[in-house]
Amino acid sequence: MSAGRGTRLNWRLISALIVAGGVMLFIGANAHLVYVALASQPDCVLHEKTRDEKAGDTAGTYRAARSAC
Repeated sequence: MSAGRGTRLNWRLISALIVAGGVMLFIGANAHLVYVALASQPDCVLHEKTRDEKAGDTAGTYRAARSAC
């Protein structure tokens, strides 16, 4: 009886360790993505187009958040 119970506990322990490793990997990967996203913010954006009311730019067109340095 003790051999069967020990095998069952070993498989539970192995399964728990695999799940815990997967969760740690998931959390670490997401933390890395957040770090890279926050660390790679440029100070300024090079962009040639500026908003020009005379040229007929509308409010729905894309342009840089900050102009070039």
